[in-house]
Amino acid sequence: MDHSPESTGLPTDLESVERAELAVEQAHVDRVYGRVEEAARSAARIAVDGHQRGQAQQVGMVRDEEMTGLYERDVLVFAAARRIAELDAEHEGLVFGRLDSDRPGADEPATTANELETLYVGRIGVRDAEYEPLVIDWRAPAAEPFYRATSADRLGVVRRRVLRCRGAKIIGLEDDLLAPERAPEDLPVMGEGALMAALSRARGHTMRDIVATIQAEQDKAIRAPARGVTVIGGGPGTGKTVVALHRAAYLLYSDRRRFERGGVLVIGPSAAFMAYIERVLPSLGENTVSLRAMGEVVDGVSATAVDDVEVARIKGSLRIRQVLSRAARDRVPGAPTSLKIFVGGASVELDANALDNVRRNALRRTQRNKAVTEARRGLVNALWQRFPEDLKSGKLADRESFGDAVTDLPAFASFFFAWWPTLMPVQVLRWLGDARRLRHWARGEFNDAEVGLLAEAIGTATELTVADIALLDELDQLLGRPLPVERDEEFDWLEGLSDGVNEVLTSSERRARAIAAAEAEEVAEYAHVLVDEAQDLSPMQWRMVTRRGPQASWTIVGDPAQSAWHDPAEATAAMDSMLSHLQRHTFRLSTNYRNSAEIYAFAGEVIRREIPDADLPNAVRETGVEPEHRQVEVGQVADAAAAAATELLGLVEGTVGVIVPPRLRAEVGKVLAEIGNPRVAALSPLESKGLEYDAVVVVEPDAIVTDTLGGIRALYVVLTRATQRMITINSTTNWLP
Repeated sequence: MDHSPESTGLPTDLESVERAELAVEQAHVDRVYGRVEEAARSAARIAVDGHQRGQAQQVGMVRDEEMTGLYERDVLVFAAARRIAELDAEHEGLVFGRLDSDRPGADEPATTANELETLYVGRIGVRDAEYEPLVIDWRAPAAEPFYRATSADRLGVVRRRVLRCRGAKIIGLEDDLLAPERAPEDLPVMGEGALMAALSRARGHTMRDIVATIQAEQDKAIRAPARGVTVIGGGPGTGKTVVALHRAAYLLYSDRRRFERGGVLVIGPSAAFMAYIERVLPSLGENTVSLRAMGEVVDGVSATAVDDVEVARIKGSLRIRQVLSRAARDRVPGAPTSLKIFVGGASVELDANALDNVRRNALRRTQRNKAVTEARRGLVNALWQRFPEDLKSGKLADRESFGDAVTDLPAFASFFFAWWPTLMPVQVLRWLGDARRLRHWARGEFNDAEVGLLAEAIGTATELTVADIALLDELDQLLGRPLPVERDEEFDWLEGLSDGVNEVLTSSERRARAIAAAEAEEVAEYAHVLVDEAQDLSPMQWRMVTRRGPQASWTIVGDPAQSAWHDPAEATAAMDSMLSHLQRHTFRLSTNYRNSAEIYAFAGEVIRREIPDADLPNAVRETGVEPEHRQVEVGQVADAAAAAATELLGLVEGTVGVIVPPRLRAEVGKVLAEIGNPRVAALSPLESKGLEYDAVVVVEPDAIVTDTLGGIRALYVVLTRATQRMITINSTTNWLP
């Protein structure tokens, strides 16, 4: 069927057709935004009214029976405020899609476009005053055909349209005609394809959502069942990360009570990566998700520094669990090794062996910081056994009386405080910096060379590393949290006193304070955990991560070919040991949307040297520009990198990433700073995980292989960061395929 303007009776000028279509769509978008403004004004009126009622309540003008109504009003105010926050979130357009479909039950094709059923798709749902949908949420079941429909299985869709917007203004239309034989004569078809148009756009310093261009295989992963573990795999550029983030938004939409109350945690490899993705979920209407880099997973500590390759392997291996366990249960370094007290006219003494026996017995059934009572009781029993029999009379005739007398002695209290202190994970980790102690704890686990490396790394460290965070989490489990000090509930009401004056709180203020206090508490266990770049996690990091959601559902995103951990099988086994009880749903994304075909073909050659069966997706976009390899002398590397970055700035509109091995970071960073262009970013191979740039300069690939955890896999990651152009700067060429 011919749908040219001449055959449809539309204006013959294609620009006129486009203007007419843009005007129609803009009118609908304007109507949606107008309705949003009405909602904002309504929310403001509710908030003012609620505030006035709260003031009336404080002066006694509201009856008790009205309290429930006030609470409901508070809830409405909160919901309205949150709604406005969603609508105010930074995004590229509230309405982005339209479906024109056959009407239900229609056997014959529509004769005019007006006979088709029209549905608009957007970031959130908006209804008119009669509660008819102006736009449906992209996560709603009714929106699925927008992502799932194909010419082979069109799900009733005749035309699918993407509205490209800048804020509230439509700047372009892209159509897919899925059923030409059922399209009315007056149904125009615009554009060259929304997906390819989106792929050609310049990259910025933050990730864009793909909500308007989600493909069918991606949509299946996004809408997978909530329970169990959803594994999203695929090579570089297949959209694994952004699909997983859209899945988080979908889960919050489909079961908000469960996932918002329990919390959703997103874990990524680095702070740079988290900064890159942080705007995706808010742009989809979700602001309640917790985002943490791997060095920030444990509350109260954070790290960005990374260890040398060999040290990182030692810290990440499951073998270190036994080392940490032995350290947590051993003598406290510097603690007294004997106890001597005077009680009941006699001197009673315990030597180091006796104290060790007491310690071991106290730790048989509980953790160190929870065993205070057992340790104190054990000391008293040991002293009682050595107390002379002829003095066991009068006030000291039984063990209980003897114990009371002993524990009241200042000498005993002083000893116990030094011998059984509350231990913090960081404190015990620092003990591993003593090579002599570490060698004792590491027997049968690490050889002398490994002990030397680990002791030196910890003993000379001035800051925590990312690998240390998992060790601290393990130690926290081994030591146990100190038991809370018992409080006298009789005096809890004194918390409401300030400077001797009783603070009068209304019930709504008490409720607000309770809610604020609850929200201020860190979530200990989440309802859903999303782990991105999961192939990089060490076995110890898997133990740390899975503790965040033992009852959670999971989304795990990764590609073994990009693994930074040297033994992927070991890491997978550690993950399976923690999550094997959960049902799994596995999805493979097969299309590389990021890299040009020329760049990805070269990266594929590099990784296949190491992993012949690597999962390589199909790159769908060609630029005609091959990667360029420039060989220079060692002393010229930094200047050559700066020159390449400057050249690329003139060739691309977006960002330029300069990826540098750690040993050259300072030198190259200095010359890049002289360029002074914010579009240029210098970063390490590990920091480049999950990021993408219009153009990339790869500095000293051989050094990236030798100095970065993951070796050739790390280089493969680096070689797949560019969307349009790539230049490598080399003083050696061993890495070339």
